[in-house]
Amino acid sequence: MENLKNVQPLEDFNWDAYENGEVVAATSHEEQEKAYDNTLNKVNDREVVDGTVIAMNKREVVVNIGYKSDGIIPMSEFRYNPDLKVGDTVEVYIENQEDKKGQLVLSHRKARASRSWERVNAALESQEIIKGYIKCRTKGGMIVDVFGIEAFLPGSQIDVKPIRDYDVFVGKTMEFKVVKINQEFKNVVVSHKALIEAELEQQKKEIISKLEKGQVLEGTVKNITSYGVFIDLGGVDGLIHITDLSWGRVSDPHEVVELDQKLNVVILDFDDEKKRIALGLKQLTPHPWDALDANLKVGDHVKGKVVVMADYGAFIEIAPGVEGLIHVSEMSWSQHLRSAQDFMKVGDEVEAVILTLDREERKMSLGIKQLKADPWENIEEKYPIGSKHTAKVRNFTNFGVFVEIEEGVDGLIHISDLSWTKKVKHPSEFTQIGADIDVVVLEIDKENRRLSLGHKQLEENPWDVFETVFTVGSVHEGTIIEMLDKGAVVALPYGVEGFATPKHLVKEDGSQAQLNEKLQFKVIEFNKDAKRIILSHSRIFEDAAKAEERAEKKAAKKATSKKEETPMVQNVAASTTLGDIDALAALKEKLEAGNKK
Repeated sequence: MENLKNVQPLEDFNWDAYENGEVVAATSHEEQEKAYDNTLNKVNDREVVDGTVIAMNKREVVVNIGYKSDGIIPMSEFRYNPDLKVGDTVEVYIENQEDKKGQLVLSHRKARASRSWERVNAALESQEIIKGYIKCRTKGGMIVDVFGIEAFLPGSQIDVKPIRDYDVFVGKTMEFKVVKINQEFKNVVVSHKALIEAELEQQKKEIISKLEKGQVLEGTVKNITSYGVFIDLGGVDGLIHITDLSWGRVSDPHEVVELDQKLNVVILDFDDEKKRIALGLKQLTPHPWDALDANLKVGDHVKGKVVVMADYGAFIEIAPGVEGLIHVSEMSWSQHLRSAQDFMKVGDEVEAVILTLDREERKMSLGIKQLKADPWENIEEKYPIGSKHTAKVRNFTNFGVFVEIEEGVDGLIHISDLSWTKKVKHPSEFTQIGADIDVVVLEIDKENRRLSLGHKQLEENPWDVFETVFTVGSVHEGTIIEMLDKGAVVALPYGVEGFATPKHLVKEDGSQAQLNEKLQFKVIEFNKDAKRIILSHSRIFEDAAKAEERAEKKAAKKATSKKEETPMVQNVAASTTLGDIDALAALKEKLEAGNKK
């Protein structure tokens, strides 16, 4: 009641008239209304004024601007300012002093927008920290309500660490700095990162000043790339290269660490300005070679996994960080050039034998062919001379065929040992690569790990028989199958071929024998070792003529020398040669043939 002490009644108030219901105002109604209006603020439509929040709920805010009625503004217009409370001064835009309901219509959003451009430019100039409401996501960042203007917040400017989930920021009110304004397009770019960078820079300087090589620090996995892991050391970043994550081979850093994981790391190196910090994780554990079983020695069997393949060999990890190389030459007893990929692939589990072991150099060589016996150790027992086998043709040369009887056991069939009868110019005429061929062992060359093999030796040598058929002086029918400069190749019975020089191809009428012509040929030379038969067609009629002439001379001598009959007969008999007998036999055959005709 204290406020009522100073209230005094009007001296000239007519109480009688008031009792009778007659109110007589000292001033007119218009005057009173005018006096009332004078107590109110003078406001105009489309004007921005300051008001006071006098009440608020979840949906609306009631604002008093000193006018005869209060204005109501939707709470959504204040979402950029979650700290709004009764008594706060806010700017409002008068849209209408009195709508149909007599209500004062205000807008806070329009008031902010009308002044926003000036305010945002001022904020850029003064580097003022302002509040903004993150409305939604957009390509590359977020849209932020700043003074009613839609500003762009790039994803890289939200925080100093990479943001993986942008959606958690939608609907939040945060502090920003205006970093860029495009006056022409009225585009505004804001940053939250800029606020905390200055503070972090100070922290960074403190951390960096204390860095030392070999120092162990706790960090948080900030980012994982294909080449390594970035670690936040509390304001300063360092990189663990993929090779420093584990003593073993790492194909993907995700195999070793995960985002936001806390772990201890050791400082390996940094540049003079300490901007680049190299960190290590594997260095915090002993090197696996140092922990390798001390009893492991050459000749021991080990198991491991193929981690890297190359043409020349495979790297086998027998323990994390401990690898051995199996050279391709140690994968098979075979001497053929092959790629390591023919034997194994990455991920294969293999057993191998230790061939060399150097703990100081941390190197180990392994072999898998040693798990099988060397086929050449007991070669004489397995492939004795004269034994027959089936081999696979591997390669050709002009002088023979290279074959493989089993892996690691190779042999050569010389071209001359392919066939008894056929003249083979190149092995490809006789067989083909990849084909099977029957062989017999002729010689063993253990030092050079090669067998001498034969194919024709599987059959009896037909030249033993030919020797009795194609005797010197015998006559056979033959066909000229090939004409060469030095003579002709003649096909004889039993698949045998002979050779006749041009002078032995002259026929009785003086003409030359032609290709594909069938004639009688006399054997004038037979060489079993060289498999050579020399033939002559012309000798047949030449020898017959000589024999006939000789016979005539002998008959004449016999008629004129009857006294010396007995000695003459002895002399003729003594001088008759095997050739003469053959000639006579041939002549006899010729005469008999003539008589038959």
